[in-house]
Amino acid sequence: MNARVTDIAQDFHRPRYHFLPPANWMNDPNGLIYWQGYYHLFYQYNPHGPFHGTIHWGHARSADLVHWEHLPIALAPAPGDLDAEGCWSGCAVNADGVPLVFYTGVSPQRQLLATGSPDLLHWRKHPEPLIAAPPPEIDAGPHQDFRDPYVWQAEDAWYMVVGSQDVGRGGVVLLYRSRDLLHWDYLHPLLRTADVREFPIWAGSMWECPNFFTLEGASVLLLSAWDQQQTYYPVAFSGEYAEERFTPRRQFRVDWGDCFYAPQVMRDGQGRALMWGWLWERRTREAQLAAGWAGVMSLPRVLSWTPEGVLSQRPVPELSQLRRASQSWEARDLAGAADALATVHGAELELQVTFDPLSAPEIGLDVCVSPDGAEFTRMAYDATRSLFSVNTTHASLSAAAWGEVLTAPFTPRPGEPVQLHIFVDHSVIEVFVDATLCFAVRAYPTRPDSLGVRPFARGGRPHFTSLTAWKLASIE
Repeated sequence: MNARVTDIAQDFHRPRYHFLPPANWMNDPNGLIYWQGYYHLFYQYNPHGPFHGTIHWGHARSADLVHWEHLPIALAPAPGDLDAEGCWSGCAVNADGVPLVFYTGVSPQRQLLATGSPDLLHWRKHPEPLIAAPPPEIDAGPHQDFRDPYVWQAEDAWYMVVGSQDVGRGGVVLLYRSRDLLHWDYLHPLLRTADVREFPIWAGSMWECPNFFTLEGASVLLLSAWDQQQTYYPVAFSGEYAEERFTPRRQFRVDWGDCFYAPQVMRDGQGRALMWGWLWERRTREAQLAAGWAGVMSLPRVLSWTPEGVLSQRPVPELSQLRRASQSWEARDLAGAADALATVHGAELELQVTFDPLSAPEIGLDVCVSPDGAEFTRMAYDATRSLFSVNTTHASLSAAAWGEVLTAPFTPRPGEPVQLHIFVDHSVIEVFVDATLCFAVRAYPTRPDSLGVRPFARGGRPHFTSLTAWKLASIE
């Protein structure tokens, strides 16, 4: 390991149990596949620096979803290749024992194929594009936005969705069909902006990184909202799929934080639907260049439905093997909770907190708290407005870090406490609220002692029903 990589590994803001490459730039998860006893994670990677450019496919694998082994680069752009300007996002499939990856090559944006060796360490690119351009009736804009293939098998055919836009009409997901995975016929849009205008969550003018899969009997279309060269957030639609047509019935925002994007879903050997997302930086380009790294992978999440038909996300239970020293307390008022949590400090923590949502107008928890209280990140339920919020405006005293107040509509289950499951990993904080509301945020404290945890409440007689804290081990 060279001196620069060693310095990066010791960076206080660098996560210790989230996956990321040793240095440089990372964005979207790609090609997720469970293969011969390992979870394989490919990802958008620039080996030349902590900035987006010359995109390769990085590669890692894990036997347990927690500890990852870095593997050689899987795909690299090369002069004269169809992907000479970058190997952009895509997926992997097991085609009767043959590993295949489908991805977007640039420029122009076109859908490509590579075949892997049995150990997935070597990849041979197909010499011709599978789909060279969007259908002529789709105006994909001046950059021909047409990318991120996602492939699945149904009965006697293979299907592919590709994200795009139709200028003046909004986002569109295009549906293709193939019998042999080489020759693809365009069918029609699987979904367009016009189909979902009645839903409340805005979804941008171009749709990236589509995933289409079945979750406990319901069909789900997952996409990422993009508009005017700006990435926003992922949105999911659930509904029915029949005769190659999708009818959306419900809409969900997948994550309410300010950095979770381009998620991809895979089915593992246990049949679970697992999802990862890219956590981008929330600090200036200059700060990223100085740090030498940018981008983190989220913790893997297990997807399911609640009895009410709401999308549920939980951290994979395998993460429990990272737990070390723990502390637990039962029912406490605000003062009692403060006394208990005063002994909890760390930049690598897992917290489980439950509270009575009716015991105070506003109640929650602060993490990454400095001894003088100048730096902290707050997560709280506001009963007066039926909102849950994560506030990073005090997370850092540095002008190079960006903070904001992030809110989501939230109504607790009648008669039940609210359950918070929180992961703190240096500059990454992931919050799960009743396993239905998720916030991934970034925080960059300036003080190395911004490690505290404290309860928060405004008014009323706040009641915390249980508190548990674990220190977590590094995966390096």
